[in-house]
Formats: sequence, structure tokens, C-alpha cells
Amino acid sequence: MPTTYEIGVIPGDGVGPEVTDEGLKVLARAAKLFGFSYHTKTYPFGADHYLATKEFMPEGQLDEFRTKHALLLGAIGDPRLPPGLVERGVIAATRFGLDLYINLRPIKLYAEHLCPIKGKKPEDVDMLVVRENTEDLYTGMGGYFKRGTPDEVVIANQIFTRKGIERAVRYAFDAAVRRNGKKKLTLVDKANAIEVQQLWRRTVEEVSPDYPGIEYDFAYIDAACMWMIKNPESFDVIVTPNLFGDILTDLGAMVQGGMGVAASGNIHPGQVSLFEPIHGSAPKYKGKNAVSPIAAIGAVGMMLDFLGEQRAAAAIDRTIGELLSSRRIPSLDASSGLKTSEIGDLVASELEHALVRQ
Repeated sequence: MPTTYEIGVIPGDGVGPEVTDEGLKVLARAAKLFGFSYHTKTYPFGADHYLATKEFMPEGQLDEFRTKHALLLGAIGDPRLPPGLVERGVIAATRFGLDLYINLRPIKLYAEHLCPIKGKKPEDVDMLVVRENTEDLYTGMGGYFKRGTPDEVVIANQIFTRKGIERAVRYAFDAAVRRNGKKKLTLVDKANAIEVQQLWRRTVEEVSPDYPGIEYDFAYIDAACMWMIKNPESFDVIVTPNLFGDILTDLGAMVQGGMGVAASGNIHPGQVSLFEPIHGSAPKYKGKNAVSPIAAIGAVGMMLDFLGEQRAAAAIDRTIGELLSSRRIPSLDASSGLKTSEIGDLVASELEHALVRQ
């Protein structure tokens, strides 16, 4: 009997429902080709739901999420609401509530013409960023004093725990072992200016003997940003605190061709985890069937890899690469000349060829 997965789907706001539909289209095709089955349940959480109900998610929603094998998110955010409001109420609440302590971001160049850096080829841009996902400034610890006055004071606390750091570092070392890469881990921090980040360095040094086949080094965040542009080929696996990971992965998305190809996983190994494209909700394109769904399709591939369907995940990745390198999908933005639904159709139809080549 084929495995049946329970998948929660949150299409969200803006173009989220459109790109999610294409991701689900590819998921359906992959299930037929690779012999697994699944059920989905769609959740309405996002701006419209909040405006209608004044709630982000109902009480007990996280417990329901825990009954799923995985969650697939489209996009969250709406200009009708204050910046970050619904994002914190849905995405952050899910990340923290389910302890999704790894944000996993592959940075992979599928075709040379997509890279804005002169002379860089696919073999030069193939790295994995492991971003700690539940600590740092994102905990929201701190507050305001004399808010709204000329004497206003704001305090935000940067929180790191040995447990939180070590589990991210071990995940990154394990990823370096599994990858067919340079067997190298780079910690990106700012330990020269933020002394408490020495805890990250000490943790890497203390954990490293458990991974004798993996080389490791350190880079400051400002230098790492320079090197990602100048020498992206120097990176294999990067591990980094939450805030720096947020910044570094957007830079990485540009190196690989843009937000239209960037997928991510919010992961707690062995438990329900959430997968999403990292682009925003792009409200100006809502309903136009114009944006690229490649990042959402890539998120489906990451979800399948997490679920143990590695053959299906590899086929999706290979299909995306072939369609981009051949320029059948000429770009990753709304100027490609292809509709959102047409790109989804292309990937779904080409999956069978990827299966034959496996």
C-alpha cells in the first residue's frame, strides 16, 4: 500500500493562492508517477480571514497542525494591515508554536543566464543555508518606554541558548555530511562586534569532533555578504543566527536568479514542518496569473524530500533545472511571457521525462 500523507495547505494572501495551486498541481502529478498518496486540508488564514474574524488562527490550531505530516504555505501579507501584523500572527506563531527551529534554504543556480554575477555558472552556486529559526531578535523580548514621546526608548533583546545553537549547528553538520558537496561548514556571525555570539563559535568547535570528515570555518556577516557575490563557490553549508540568516538568504536568492525560484523549509526533524516560497504576497499581481510559481513548486519538492519521497523531490528539482536552463521558462519574474498556470502545467507535464531518466 502506498504511503498516505496528511498535508495542511495555507494559500494565504496576494498571489499565494495562485502559486499554491501550481504547487499542488505538481504534487498531484508526482503522486501518480511515484506511487504515494496524500490528503490535503486547506486553511483560510491570512489577511482576509483576520479582517473578517479579528483572529489570526483559532485556539487549538497548532494542535491540529501537529496531526499533519507537513504544511504548505503560499504567501502572507497585505497592505491593508500594518506591516508584519498578519505575518507574526500566522507564520511566526506557527514557527514558534511548533518549534520549527531550522529554516532551510537551498541556494542553487539552475542556469547561468539567471545569475546577475558575471561569469558564475551553476557549479559555482550550490549551497545550503541553515538559519536558526526560533531565537535571536525574533523572540520579541523587549519593549517600549515613553512610547510616542520625544524621550521614547526601545529595547530589543538578542536571545541565544546553547540548546538552540547546538541543534542548529548539528543539523548543519549533518547536512554537510549528506550533501554531495565540499564537506565544509561555515558559521556566519558577527562575533567580533557582538561578543555574546562567541557562543556560536564555541559550540561549533565543541561539536566539530563528532564530524571528523567536515571542515569548518568562520565568517563575519559583512564579509560573508561580500564573498557570496565575489566567490559563491567557496560556500557549501552555512549555519547562522536568525537575523543574519534572514538577510543572507535574500541575497542568496538574487544570486540564484531572484525570489521567483527561492523555496524554504521551516523544519523540526521528525515532526510536522512547514514549506513555503520566500517571496512575498506581491499584491499588485494578485489575480493576474502572471507571477512565477517555481518557488512554490520548489517548496513542494523540499516538502517531499522531508517526507522521504526523495525520488519525487529529485525529479521536481531536475525538471525545474531543465526548463530553466533550456529557457523554455525564460525568466523567474512576471515578465517571462508565461502565465502562472502555464508554468505549472510545464513542470507537471515534464515530470514524467524526469522519471524516465532516473
